Amino acid sequence: MKTSINTLCAVAVLALASLPVSADSLVDGSAEAGKAKSITCSACHGTAGNSANPMWPNLAGQNAPYIVAQLKAFQPGADGKATRSDPLMTSMAMPLSDQDIRDLAVYFESLPAAVNSVADEQMLARAEALYRGGNEQTKVPACLACHGPTGRGNPAATYPMLSGQHATYTAKQLRDYAAESRTSDGKTKIMRDIAGRMSKEEITAISSYIQGLK
Repeated sequence: MKTSINTLCAVAVLALASLPVSADSLVDGSAEAGKAKSITCSACHGTAGNSANPMWPNLAGQNAPYIVAQLKAFQPGADGKATRSDPLMTSMAMPLSDQDIRDLAVYFESLPAAVNSVADEQMLARAEALYRGGNEQTKVPACLACHGPTGRGNPAATYPMLSGQHATYTAKQLRDYAAESRTSDGKTKIMRDIAGRMSKEEITAISSYIQGLK
């Protein structure tokens, strides 16, 4: 029986509510070792984990379980296929060992997260309503159900922190999910189902709003 989006988000809310704000990392890695290994990463993601290019994501403050999951998604699985595809990131992730991945994840998680402003203030009201209440007509659930009211995510469920993320990057990921060219949400297809129900205008608005979340 297929689990509904609303059920998955309800479970995420319970997990988020029980998660302390300043929890130790859920990943067994070394931030010190990760810092030494992050030199190559800094070329795109910045020396402090915040990218100057809005097409590349900020990593600072992102929860370690999510970073681990995404780096592994860029590596081929047992079937020889990866669930995320990007020429640059695939080549960067391929040689990483499991320990490298854990160390990098814990290091980036330890950095202060980016603080940015909303990309387009004119979209603020519509985007906030969608983030906090969803769209009942199109069955798009509230984003805060999984990502929290301030966008800090849920490490225990590997749901990413969204706050401060570049609007350009977020919009592209939502479009990729909608087109099912990004499949790293696994068998649940939770993000593909949600993004597929969103209009182009909603994707633009919510991405703008997420950039300013704090």
